[in-house]
Amino acid sequence: MQRIPNILSTLRIILAPIFLIMYIQDEVVWRSLSIAVFAVAVVTDFFDGYIARLYGAQTSYGVFLDPLADKILTFAGFICLPFIDAGQFPWWAVGLIVFRDILVTGMRMLADWRNLEMETRLTAKFKTMSQMFFLYLVLMVGVFIETDVWLSQYCIELMATGFLGWFMIAIVVLTIYSGLEYVYVNRDIFNLNNNATTKTDYR
Repeated sequence: MQRIPNILSTLRIILAPIFLIMYIQDEVVWRSLSIAVFAVAVVTDFFDGYIARLYGAQTSYGVFLDPLADKILTFAGFICLPFIDAGQFPWWAVGLIVFRDILVTGMRMLADWRNLEMETRLTAKFKTMSQMFFLYLVLMVGVFIETDVWLSQYCIELMATGFLGWFMIAIVVLTIYSGLEYVYVNRDIFNLNNNATTKTDYR
């Protein structure tokens, strides 16, 4: 049981590029199957944390690997969005989200190197939940607008309203704010004279 959480996180990392490659294909069948791959990856995120807490299998490596796997999966999801509609989901917005998460991951690595621990706030968890909800919604819409089922027309109309584009902007603003909050709250890790530790929550 000690290794299962890390195995699930590793599986999520493996599934992320598989999902990405499948989703950007022109054939609807590949996009449809990619949604199932994405769903499996999301489920592993729940179970690795649940098993780690249930059996006391949390390790320092797992604490780092779990959020890293989450970020790789969300990267894959956001990279797919401009292939749906680059007007509503522009590359610059995806780039800002990716940059923020790379910055926070780099801070975690620095904190680990200095034997310090990073503090987070509720904003970071809300950001993660909002991103996953947004991604699954848009990815599903991206599948339905290419098919001819009863939901297709509703999805086409939803895209036409521009609502999802504004939703994307809101996600970018929340993500950037969360990143700035991370930097401010954990600014002491950049102080080479500081060796104090803070409460940890790596979500």
